[in-house]
Amino acid sequence: MLTHLITPLLMCIGMGLAYLGAFAHPAPHHLPVAVVGSSRSAQLLAQSINDKAGGDLEVRTVAHRSMAVHQLKHQDIFGAYVPAGSVGAGDGNGPARATGSGNGNGKAPELLVATAASDTSASVVQKIFTPLAAQQGAPLKVTDVAPTAADDPTGQGIFFLLVAISIGSYASVAVIGGAGAVLPIRLRAVLAVGTSFVVSLIGTAFAGPVFHLVDHGLWGLWGMAWLYSAGILLIGTGLHTFLKRWTTLGVMALFVMLNFTSSGGIFRPEMQNGFFAALHSFWNGAGFVEGVRSHVYFDGYGLSGHLWTLALWLVVGVLMVGVAALAERRRRTAEAEAAANVAAVAAAAVAATVPEPAPKPVRGAVDDGVEEELEEAVGV
Repeated sequence: MLTHLITPLLMCIGMGLAYLGAFAHPAPHHLPVAVVGSSRSAQLLAQSINDKAGGDLEVRTVAHRSMAVHQLKHQDIFGAYVPAGSVGAGDGNGPARATGSGNGNGKAPELLVATAASDTSASVVQKIFTPLAAQQGAPLKVTDVAPTAADDPTGQGIFFLLVAISIGSYASVAVIGGAGAVLPIRLRAVLAVGTSFVVSLIGTAFAGPVFHLVDHGLWGLWGMAWLYSAGILLIGTGLHTFLKRWTTLGVMALFVMLNFTSSGGIFRPEMQNGFFAALHSFWNGAGFVEGVRSHVYFDGYGLSGHLWTLALWLVVGVLMVGVAALAERRRRTAEAEAAANVAAVAAAAVAATVPEPAPKPVRGAVDDGVEEELEEAVGV
């Protein structure tokens, strides 16, 4: 019993290290933002903010407001400040105009954000630029150029959808690996793929008709959910051959501890330390979250890269099942040879304990003895 308690205790340690390490102290690390304007004052303002940030921000200047919107929708930046009275803050379709904020109202500075990319990043950017606008004696106008669905105002519903699909996937690994251990691995792999299909349909129902997390693109979301779930189930099914009762801990480490924390669903990598920021670039949870964001909110920009991430994890799952099949085949061969050797030794031992039968007299020798006796009897 005490040895079995090791698993939940390791889960406790792993979850604490992962979640608190990733989420306990969020702070910007080279978060890219922009100051809109081509004038000398805009450049000086950007340089001043950069110097004060001390590496927390990467501040650049963009000539026009439309360029800032373009970079926000491509997630090159996560906030763009349009100073009051800036020059070059127009839409880029004509000569730069000296307006109040570049947005045509001439009254207040403006902050452009894209909450669909990350609500937390947008909030951080707003906290950074609000005092700057106050120094200009005007309230800050915040414009969201990529808003989320009405029923998902923070955009974090996609992250919790990731949680639901992940739990349905890795929990099914324990069932397929445990209750289905007597089945051939090819049949277990088929069950894994079938289960991923069902899990992805459940996730799509949550995202669409149940909670309305997205208002379009459900088929694309379902495809990414299936790729994501199938990768987890196939990897877990293959790992069970080697890890046995430690499989649950293994898949939790891969698809919960490291996965949820690096997905970008709560904090983008620019708000995390280097370890989780690095995982974000290739982990499957990040591929799903960023893929759905790209598909639903950013007109598919960067979607192919996220799809490749999910596809590569699926390929890893297929390879893992293949390696497990070879290992199980060798194990069965070794067990059969061992059983044959045991049977041979047992047969030899049984044969050694049975006494040999007495030899039968040879018929010819008996007849010769009788003839001699008869000859002696008759005096021949």
